[in-house]
Amino acid sequence: MSAADLELAVAVAEEAGEILRGHWRDRTRLTATHKRAGDFVSEADLAAERHVRARLAAARPEDGWLGEESGTSGPVTRRWIVDPLDGTTNFLRGIPHWAVSVALEVAGEITVGVVHSPLHGETFAARTGAAATLNGAAMTPAATATLEPALFGTGIPFGTMPHIDDHAADIARLMPHCAGVRRMGAAALDLAWVAAGRLDGFWERRLQPWDIAAGLVLLRQSGARVEGWQAAERPEESGTVIAAPPVLFDAFARIIRGE
Repeated sequence: MSAADLELAVAVAEEAGEILRGHWRDRTRLTATHKRAGDFVSEADLAAERHVRARLAAARPEDGWLGEESGTSGPVTRRWIVDPLDGTTNFLRGIPHWAVSVALEVAGEITVGVVHSPLHGETFAARTGAAATLNGAAMTPAATATLEPALFGTGIPFGTMPHIDDHAADIARLMPHCAGVRRMGAAALDLAWVAAGRLDGFWERRLQPWDIAAGLVLLRQSGARVEGWQAAERPEESGTVIAAPPVLFDAFARIIRGE
């Protein structure tokens, strides 16, 4: 069923993308509310999530659900994990770096992942046992072998998050050794970009399941290496992600971990 599940995930992500494109054209009229400092939800998020949830419920009525805006329902042994609009702040500000993220988790393992970037017409997709793709063509991580030319992505904590100082220390350790660090504001899309070779690596602490679920499948099936803060830690459980091509991973992870 994984091939059919991937096909379904692609379809619903792209449909949600069309809904979001409609709101994007009229975004200055959107109603948005604060969930916490620096964290917003808009009519666009809610409309996209309602559509994805309804479509998946109709196609897979026995499956469970975990959505950023509506929480958990149904069984957890097989459930869809969805961020209807990753990068809401970018969206509301007119910054074209945002995406739809749809993943399927089966018995604790994420087996399908789709990240769709509507404004760029790009769909990053993967399932276990098959190559990760970008618009149907196989994709692989960058071949960057040393830190000096490498470009990394991250997410910088905001508001009252407790680990701002830790992240500042990470950046201070890494910056002298690489070509740069980008903070673009949509973790799902950033992970997809590592899988596609646009970024050489990514790290961030304490992300939510809907932020990373699809991206983890993309990374693993593209051939990237993914770990948590410790090598044996599962990012889907801890929310902390360190990802890079295998040839670069050890050097990158040592710096990030302060080893």
